[in-house]
Amino acid sequence: MQASVHEAKTNLSKLIEAMERGERVVITRHGRPAAELVPARARRVRLGSLQGKVAPPPDDFLAPLDEEALRDWGAA
Repeated sequence: MQASVHEAKTNLSKLIEAMERGERVVITRHGRPAAELVPARARRVRLGSLQGKVAPPPDDFLAPLDEEALRDWGAA
């Protein structure tokens, strides 16, 4: 299936439905192919993928900074 840019703007929902049915949808500009609608790839989230690769933060990571450290950061 081909559609001009103007037709694609007007009928985008229908073109997406056609693509989802497996039809090849090409958008043309001045009669020449300019783009093609393709299904988006689903992203998979892998929990724990960094396990064993990144060390946990030190125990004092969230501890308040002392006065010297605060001065170094310009916060005191």
